[in-house]
Amino acid sequence: MLGSPISHSLSPVLHRAAYRALGLDWHYAAIEVREEELGSFLATLDDSWAGLSLTMPLKEVAIGLCATVEPTAVRIRSVNTLIPQADGWHGTNTDIFGIVRSLASIGIGRGLESALVLGAGATARSAIAALASLEARNVLVSARRPEQAHELVALAAALGLAAEPAAWQPAAALLDCALVVSTLPGDAGGEWAKAAPAATGALLDSSYHPWPTPLAQQWPNGRIASGRDMLLWQATEQVRLMTGLEAPVDAMRASLPASSGAGADDTV
Repeated sequence: MLGSPISHSLSPVLHRAAYRALGLDWHYAAIEVREEELGSFLATLDDSWAGLSLTMPLKEVAIGLCATVEPTAVRIRSVNTLIPQADGWHGTNTDIFGIVRSLASIGIGRGLESALVLGAGATARSAIAALASLEARNVLVSARRPEQAHELVALAAALGLAAEPAAWQPAAALLDCALVVSTLPGDAGGEWAKAAPAATGALLDSSYHPWPTPLAQQWPNGRIASGRDMLLWQATEQVRLMTGLEAPVDAMRASLPASSGAGADDTV
C-alpha cells in the first residue's frame, strides 16, 4: 500500500489475512510515498512484486506512469491498483467493484430506479461509475458547488449514465429514492441527517470514522452499507488480481478491528 499519510491504513490487515487464509508466504506493507516520489519508487521495484495498492494522493498521478490503464479508471481519474505486466504496470480501479458489492449486500442491483449522489470528490466519481455499471435510472447529483455537480453529470454522460444536478439543499423529497450514496465526510452529512427520517430506500455512506455517521444514525431502516464495507470488497478484488485466486472474504472481514473507527483507510 502506497500513499501519504499511510500509517492509518487497514489494507495491510486485510491483505495479510487473505494471504494467511490462502496459504501464501507473501508480504504486504504500508509504505509512505508522496505524489512526486511515485515514479522513482516504481523504478526501484523488481519482478518479485505481485502488485501495489494506491491511496491518496497517488490515484491520479499513477495514470501517467502506467503502460496500460483500464478505460473506466482513466475516465474517473482514479487508479488504486497496479499490476505488473511484461511491458510495465497495468492500472485499474477496484473501488468501483467495492461499491457495487457493498450495494449488493443491501439489496441494490442492476436497473435501480432512482439514486442520489451526495458530494463530488474521487469517491463520488467511483460511485457514478458503479451506478453506470448497474444501469441506474433517474440519478441526481448534489454538491456544495454547482460546477462540481455539473462535472459529475458530464462524467456520467461519458459513461452512458443519465444524470442531472440537484441543488445543495437537504430536503426529504430528494431522499425519496431507491438509493442515496453519501460520499461526504461524516460530519458534513449532518445537514442531510435532519431529512433522513423521510428516506424510503437504502443508504451507502462512504464514511467510516466516526461510525455511525449522523446520516446513518437517522436513517429509518437497516439498509445501510458503509465505507468499511467498500474497503473490504475493493480489497477482495485486489487480492484476486494480485494472486490469481479467489479472495477469502470471511477471513478478511474477520480481520477488521471491532471498532469501525479504528485505523480508517482512505483507499475508497
